Amino acid sequence: MTGDVDGLSRVAVLSDIHGVLPALEAVLAEPDVTAADRVVLTGDITAGPQPAGTIDALRALGDRVLWLSGNADRELVEYRRGERAEIPDPIGTFAADALRDDQVDFLAALPGTATLTIRGLGRVLFCHATPRDDEEVVLVDSPLDRWAEVFAAVAPDIGTVVCGHTHMPYLRLAHGRLVVNPGSVGMPYGRPGAHWCLLGPGADLRVTPYDIPTAVARVVAECAYPGIEGWADYFLRARASDGEALGVFGAG
Repeated sequence: MTGDVDGLSRVAVLSDIHGVLPALEAVLAEPDVTAADRVVLTGDITAGPQPAGTIDALRALGDRVLWLSGNADRELVEYRRGERAEIPDPIGTFAADALRDDQVDFLAALPGTATLTIRGLGRVLFCHATPRDDEEVVLVDSPLDRWAEVFAAVAPDIGTVVCGHTHMPYLRLAHGRLVVNPGSVGMPYGRPGAHWCLLGPGADLRVTPYDIPTAVARVVAECAYPGIEGWADYFLRARASDGEALGVFGAG
């Protein structure tokens, strides 16, 4: 499924929120996000400690938001519908059970890709991991032949591809296309803060600082997931270094 809108000046891209409501709220309060023509969510929206509140906060923005599904969103839906018995991420089953039925149905209907036309960038393709797969891993240093495989079915007029999944922000060129990964709003690797990007007329990687100790305390107070203290400390404080994360993804 794809959607096309012409002539957008500024588009804010939020990826991998993972149900961390304080981080999301910090980004949504950014003036450039408030003023953006559209807010694009490139998947993995809910698999985390505050999934229901995260969906409600984003749906309150109405038609400004373009929603895409990520692998974690798909897994939550499959679990709730009895199509899988477990979820690889331990917090996933908690998040799935915390969603209302209407929210599960909403996630189930989300597309995997979308296209928008943005001034200065032309036609931009948005996806979660890669245009062809919601779990495929590509990194900033992936070789060009790997990118050729990933782009094999991408239309020739697509000049920019925006993807998430790895929680690792970067910009690079591959076969003449600009590749943008905004990083993760809720589960950053390498450095703390809520990572996102602003598109139009170029691509600007952003990080929004917020009060992480207060956010950790709030997440712990509002989430009944066993071990939430350790989860919040590890992910909100970005305990995983960029080198550690790249090593894991590269090994996979």
